[in-house]
Amino acid sequence: MARNTRIRRLVNAGPRLFARLSAREERSLADALRAETTGGALLLVGTVIALIWANSTWSGTYEHLREIVIGPSALHLDLSIEHWASDGLLTFFFFVVGLELKREIVAGELRKPATAALPIVAAIGGMAVPALFYVAVNAGRGDLGGWAIPTATDIAFAVAVLAVVGRSLPSSLRAFLLTLAVVDDLLAIIVIAVFYSDSIELGWLALSVVAVVVFGLLTRRGVTSAWLLIPLGVTAWALMHASGVHATIAGVLLGLVVPATATADGHSLAERFEHRWRPVSAGVAVPIFALVAAGVSVDADSLSAALRDPVAQGVALGLVLGKPIGILGTTWLVSRVTRTPLAEGLGWRDVAAVGSVAGIGFTVSLLIGALAFDEGSEFAEHVRVAVLAASVTAAIIGALLLARRDRHHRRKQFARDQLTAG
Repeated sequence: MARNTRIRRLVNAGPRLFARLSAREERSLADALRAETTGGALLLVGTVIALIWANSTWSGTYEHLREIVIGPSALHLDLSIEHWASDGLLTFFFFVVGLELKREIVAGELRKPATAALPIVAAIGGMAVPALFYVAVNAGRGDLGGWAIPTATDIAFAVAVLAVVGRSLPSSLRAFLLTLAVVDDLLAIIVIAVFYSDSIELGWLALSVVAVVVFGLLTRRGVTSAWLLIPLGVTAWALMHASGVHATIAGVLLGLVVPATATADGHSLAERFEHRWRPVSAGVAVPIFALVAAGVSVDADSLSAALRDPVAQGVALGLVLGKPIGILGTTWLVSRVTRTPLAEGLGWRDVAAVGSVAGIGFTVSLLIGALAFDEGSEFAEHVRVAVLAASVTAAIIGALLLARRDRHHRRKQFARDQLTAG
């Protein structure tokens, strides 16, 4: 009997697969998921798995998985897995975006009009020019409904590329890209709300706004109980979905009403919420969305059809060419008109490199593409092919340009260090 008890203790004490992590290991995992490179890597992994799965002999199971419907029909939440990923999981992503926006507006670059003007104008140019590229290609021969697809920037991928290849770049350039991407996300959210929402039920929308206001009042009073705030957030999301406005807008609004003023400990509630929810967004929500949304059949026929489709052509050209031209052109124009030079140490080649990286549309571009063209549309798969191909191309071009600028700045820093030492 005693021998059996000792054996059981030894077995229980040994390592187990998928055992619960210690508190320290959980903190380390969460910190890793907050890292820019980790989020980008997980997004890439989800995309690669989707592409392999959709082009394998099990492609039928991939399509079947996306079409499985779950949820209560009485609440009009009987949605497919694909819709749960875009309408539900991406709400976490947009909630974190809302928190970032609030912090930038209250305590970041967007707080000061002088420093906010340049990235704001650059973001506007970086959305307007790609849209014009798309319209120019599709005018008279394509479908203009997808004009907003190439206007988006995937902040996770863009910042991950910058983090990997731009370690010696000036911090002002990183701040420029971050602010530009945040403003880009805000404008994309407005575009989704205004142009890609169904017929709006004002009653449900008003109730959703009430839930958001209550959420904001509670957080302003310092209430942080998950048992209260999470059900309230889910209620706001469900009511927004019922209103016909895209449900992810609820996530942005919830993030924007969280207080961003620093408290006695030096950290704001928005900062603490972002710290808590970013691992969920980067480690779960966005990779699963990529897994569900990025699976397209990539064969000679589908690629040939996409290449001939003006919708796909407009998306690809808008992201790869329109983004850098729009960002570089508007930045140069503002600098010339206001006679304001770039920050010390920055050159126009740095801005061009950032503009190229901003052409990585991916997450939000795929979302807008799904809203613009239904799954049964002839354009839906072509749009996914175009977004994937253009985002990869923009990432490669941007990475090469940033790596070159990184070497340039590293040499300048080495020369300064040598001069100082001498």
